[in-house]
Amino acid sequence: MAIVAAPDVSAVPLPLPVHRFSVEQYHRMIETGVLTEDDRVELLEGWIVDKMPQHPAHAGAISVLEARLRALLPKAWVVRAQSPITLEDSEPEPDLAVVKGPVERYLTAHPAPADIALVIEVADTSIERDRTVKGRAYAQARIPVYWVVNLQQIAVEIHSQSKGAKTARYRAREVVGVQQGVPVLVGGRTFGAIPVADLFPK
Repeated sequence: MAIVAAPDVSAVPLPLPVHRFSVEQYHRMIETGVLTEDDRVELLEGWIVDKMPQHPAHAGAISVLEARLRALLPKAWVVRAQSPITLEDSEPEPDLAVVKGPVERYLTAHPAPADIALVIEVADTSIERDRTVKGRAYAQARIPVYWVVNLQQIAVEIHSQSKGAKTARYRAREVVGVQQGVPVLVGGRTFGAIPVADLFPK
């Protein structure tokens, strides 16, 4: 099938014929083999879009973050890397998500908004998509905290205080620089901080 890929997936790429999919339709395409694990795609606001390829700095930042989060968080929280979460009209695969445990609760369904405390995207060429489209999806789902690890500016953007479905945006945005640490705020508690410098090549 043809994959619709555009920087702003909320815009209809006229005059091409397109079709928006529900989460249920997207699941059926996976179940019936229309989409397979070899298709590097995700569902964003009803559109099936290509996932961005990863270079070493991107993949390395994910690995460092995953290790740091696992070391800081108690066992009640689960760290998932590049795994789907199910939202109202999207099923993104964030680079990292911190969700309620135990891990076995996700054997039959992906985490839903009520399960998710923190999502993280590592962004280089995908920075605009992560700030806009994914930011809208996560804010609409009322996910409490969203980090964008900005590989271009060597900083971490912390988005919080979701306004929810009507405005679909976060009210607060803080940029944490390379000399600082980004606080790990999960479930209303802060579990230490991760030095921003650790996430970027020396």
